[in-house]
Order: sequence, then structure tokens, then C-alpha cells
Amino acid sequence: MTQPQFTGGAVDLAALAQQAEARKELAESTFEPFIEVTERDVEAKAFERSTQIPVVLMVGTARSPESEQLKATLENLAAGQREFLVAYVNADAHPQLAQALGVRALPTVVALAAGRPVTSFEGNQPAEQLTQWLQALVQNIGPQLSGLSDEADSTEEADPRLAQAEAAVQAGDYDAAIAVYDEMLAQDPANAEIKQAKATVAVLKRFNPQARTSDPIADAAADPTDMAKQLDAADAEVLAGNPEAAFERLLAHVKTSPEAKDRLLELLLLFDANDPLIKRTRTNLASALF
Repeated sequence: MTQPQFTGGAVDLAALAQQAEARKELAESTFEPFIEVTERDVEAKAFERSTQIPVVLMVGTARSPESEQLKATLENLAAGQREFLVAYVNADAHPQLAQALGVRALPTVVALAAGRPVTSFEGNQPAEQLTQWLQALVQNIGPQLSGLSDEADSTEEADPRLAQAEAAVQAGDYDAAIAVYDEMLAQDPANAEIKQAKATVAVLKRFNPQARTSDPIADAAADPTDMAKQLDAADAEVLAGNPEAAFERLLAHVKTSPEAKDRLLELLLLFDANDPLIKRTRTNLASALF
């Protein structure tokens, strides 16, 4: 999960700063065994917490008595202990998060450990069975994790440069944002999130939405043989949250246009490599070329 979103799966520069702030808040807070999480803090408060103790991530709805009963049971079982955490997602208030988690039915429970799902179930369960399930989770998974410290976890302060870069983007100063990311990468060259953020800003700089006087997608449709317009339209589709359309547009030209292939490869780098759309597009690209 851990993918921040710009639009349609690419990096959201504001969310990047928000997640860093959520990690700071988590470090400064005392442990609570039952919490509610949102898109803003699920990464820090659930997925990252699961590197210490098992996390029971429940996605539910107040519209379902079955879901409300399961929520109450888990909250009661979690109370007063430090061996696992229950993190609740309100699917009514945060439907996109529920969708991103792959939820097909409500309620759904996913157990997390070391940042990854390890088991799951749908529907309510009797308290006795839930107790046994939680005990097995703690006994089998807990010893493999680092455990909670006696005091609040220590972590680095949210880097203020993230907010600085995001503010520069909002002001249209893409060069300033790229300079900030370059400074951060000089100190942490392996930081994948910052690399993605920089790549996203590079696309914004090239496309420059603030300088647009016409619709690039309409322009490309009116002149399908103009490759520059097709490349421009692909950028527009990615930034508008429709990367699949951008990828299909470029795939149609990769056999005859090296520029289309290069642009497609560049845009793919903006997204999580494990995303099914990205995997499928890379497969289609290989088939088109070979």
C-alpha cells in the first residue's frame, strides 16, 4: 500500500508531506490499541506500526449491524493490551481507501505484519473465534516483529523541505521544487518516494498546466499524426488521473516512434511497479516491441 497518490496512482506531493507529519504524530503519541485511520495516516499508523506488532485492519460501515458488532468486539478485545493494534477504516467516509485496500465486502478484516497483509476474512465472527484468531496471530507473528518500546517511538521530524517543495509546485516554480528534491536525494540517494516526487514535478514542468490555452487531448484527437501532440496529450491524461488512457495512446505508437516508447517508459516510473496496470502495460510494451 504504500503508494502515495498524485492522480491515478502517481505521487501526490501534498500527501508526501502529510504522511511524514503523520509519522511524527505517531512517534509523539502514546499507544492506543484501537484507532481509526484515513488515507492521510494509514501508512504510518497501520502499515508502519505493523513492523512492531501485528495490526488488525478492519474496513467496515455503520450501515451494517454485522460490521458494527465486529467493530465493538475487536475494540473490546484490544482494550488494555499492547500485543496487537486494531485500526478501523470507515468505508462510508473513505471509500477510496477501502477500494485501494482491495475490499470486496463489508466488513473485511486484514491482518498486517511487517507492512504486508498476512491473512484476512470477511464478515462477522463470534467473539470466541476472534479471540483464538488473535491469540494465534500474536503467538505466531508477534515474535517475528520488533515489538513496542516502553516509551513513545522515536523517529525523525517530518522534513520541512517536503512542504517547501509542495509549496513551490503550487506556485508554479517547478525548478525550485526539483532543486529541493535534488538536495534531499543528495543526502538520501535511495529514497524512492523522493525520486518519484521529482519525476512527477519534471512532468509538471514539461506540461506546465498554468501556461495552457487549449485542451491537449482535443488537440491530439484533431491531429492524430502529430507525435508531439500525442506526447503532450499523454502527459495531460496522466496528470488528470487517467494513466491507462495515456499508456494506451503511447502503446499505439511505440513500434514507429522512439519518442513514444521513451515517454511511456518515463511515465511508468511515476507509479508503483507492483500496480497491476503498470505490470500489464510493461507486458504490452514488450509484446509491441518484440
